[in-house]
Amino acid sequence: MPIYVDHDERRGRIVDAAVRVLGDVGFANFTLRAVSDRLGGSVTMVTHYFPNREALFTKMLEQALQDARTAQEELSLIKDPHNRLEAVVRYFLPIDEDAMAVEKARVALVSYRNVEPAIQRHLSLIEPGMRDLIRTAIQDFIAPHRMEATVDLIRLWTAGVVLSAIEHPQMWTPERQTAALHHFMNLIDLPVTA
Repeated sequence: MPIYVDHDERRGRIVDAAVRVLGDVGFANFTLRAVSDRLGGSVTMVTHYFPNREALFTKMLEQALQDARTAQEELSLIKDPHNRLEAVVRYFLPIDEDAMAVEKARVALVSYRNVEPAIQRHLSLIEPGMRDLIRTAIQDFIAPHRMEATVDLIRLWTAGVVLSAIEHPQMWTPERQTAALHHFMNLIDLPVTA
């Protein structure tokens, strides 16, 4: 009797493993073999879906962009602008294991942006998506002439927390990140504009 394989689920598992491997070993040591080892299978299982590293990066990028679009749709459903702002800032923080894996992978790519064209493309597409998420969250708070400066402030704050959490995970626990988030919200919590 043939074994049923859910190909979409398998692709998803490979992409998830790839993100974790990239964050754990960095770009220089990121190979399809390392991904297959993480999954406990053969390289052929990975290459069946992704013939090379660039194809896997492309899928990782597509997944990151899809996740951002999904988050943006979910944010638009949050009616209270204060809650919407907190939700978007929380979205960027590596508060759980999955978010930490994604952020570690993203940071691992940054130093190779000028070496690998696929990485440059990836990063150049991700940042505008992240900034759009912030704009969606703050559109009811911020006057148009202050929009970009406020997006910059939020993006810089979240990037700082991400780097601190990666560098010092014992110090920047989920609880500490949440407390910092609440303090940050108190500092930037602005009245809703008309």
